[in-house]
Amino acid sequence: MGIDWATLAAIAVVAAAAAVTVVLLVAFAIVGSSAPSGRRMGGLGNRSVSATRAAAVLCLVAAGLIVSYGLYLILA
Repeated sequence: MGIDWATLAAIAVVAAAAAVTVVLLVAFAIVGSSAPSGRRMGGLGNRSVSATRAAAVLCLVAAGLIVSYGLYLILA
């Protein structure tokens, strides 16, 4: 009985990438949802507040889908 190191490394890389992706998506959602309504945001140009809020919702949905898929893989 031995350890398949290549598979273990692949799982570690995918898990780290998924964790970083979820954290970034949630961070972008927090920034997008907390934008002041009267000020222009630095890198977003002339986008409206509703567009940034919609992007924030999409980021949260994407993060939720990634987490849900991970739970599905663990439980199934």
